Amino acid sequence: MGDDDLSRKTLKNLTVDEARGRMLAGAARLGVEEVPLAKALGRVLAAPVVADRDQPPFAASAMDGWAIRRADLVPGARFQIAGESAAGQAYGRPVEAGQAVRIFTGAPVPRGADLVVIQENATRDGDTVALTIDRDPPPGNIRPAGGDFRSGDVLLTEGARLDAWRLALAAAAGWPNLDVAVRPRVAILATGDELVPPGYVPAPDQIFESGSFALAALVEAWGGQATRLKAQADDRDAIARAVAEAQFDLLVTVGGASVGDHDLVKPALQTLGLDLRVQTVAVRPGKPTWFGVLEADGVGGRPVLGLPGNPASALVCAELFLRPLLAALTGADPGLAIETGVLAAPLPANGPREHWMRAARAVDPDGRVRVTPFSDQDSSLIGVFSRADCLVLRPAGAAAADVGDVVQLLPLARG
Repeated sequence: MGDDDLSRKTLKNLTVDEARGRMLAGAARLGVEEVPLAKALGRVLAAPVVADRDQPPFAASAMDGWAIRRADLVPGARFQIAGESAAGQAYGRPVEAGQAVRIFTGAPVPRGADLVVIQENATRDGDTVALTIDRDPPPGNIRPAGGDFRSGDVLLTEGARLDAWRLALAAAAGWPNLDVAVRPRVAILATGDELVPPGYVPAPDQIFESGSFALAALVEAWGGQATRLKAQADDRDAIARAVAEAQFDLLVTVGGASVGDHDLVKPALQTLGLDLRVQTVAVRPGKPTWFGVLEADGVGGRPVLGLPGNPASALVCAELFLRPLLAALTGADPGLAIETGVLAAPLPANGPREHWMRAARAVDPDGRVRVTPFSDQDSSLIGVFSRADCLVLRPAGAAAADVGDVVQLLPLARG
């Protein structure tokens, strides 16, 4: 067997890990841009966020009440009211012996005070106030300066995906703009004579195209910019023209991924210089999934992920391959967020391909995650996928599993 034959042979029936490794081998962050904080939701940080100020920058009251010197609080003591400290309007003098300062939540604690007595334990009479405490409040109802973070602390690391809470942290540190990874431009091309867009009247032998809509939504959720190209019939020249005219950093094709007479995507892209890196994957569903790099236009290195036409196969393989690819192209962690659960129903022995089964999770009274794979795992069933909230992994050649056996699962983001 020659080297070329050996090379072609090693492109077929790769394990999921092998295939994903080949896809990620050349993937790297595309670039960096600065965006306003208000536009950074869902973006991936390209530089750390470091505090240049303590938060809070002063000792602050945790309650509405009265700021005093703890040593002055003796039975029967009355305090002379010296002034007020409110948020943004600090009492500017130190608290002296026998004095109390009216203080509100979040306001700076005056110098000299080390205890805030809550207002429920105060009785005011003109310019004086009597204070009591039922128990010593830890730690004096005062939030220390720098209690949240201190100047020089790394608050968010490069590669972190920005959610609402991380944006709040960056805002609390005073960052108006953030350096983030450029969002990959992802072109999605569905192919097949049988496809018509939703809203059209299909012929008796046609179906509505659905995969590109789901994939575009996933691309946007995973940090990319999705463009749905016009679906193409099984026409090699038309497919090649559609791709040649598109602008993208990553191309995702849906359908035409197998080796039948009507599976023309790879032949079409080979006319544009496709360098095939993965030909098939030993996974169920999704064996026809393939991957290559398009280099004909001299730019080089534009990855192409070919997904099967069956929607469930395409979406399972999007979770396994497209999501990690987008993470790598934005500088985020491309690893799968695998969790564990216990089976709520038995499963038969698995065959020679790794199987990712659509399933639903529930938490039992003991706090255990119980997963129930759906009984029908046909790769064409979108209805099943719409009810699933995780994928259960069955390793290749796995023995039969009983109720209560621990399994690995990949959560699916559900609204």
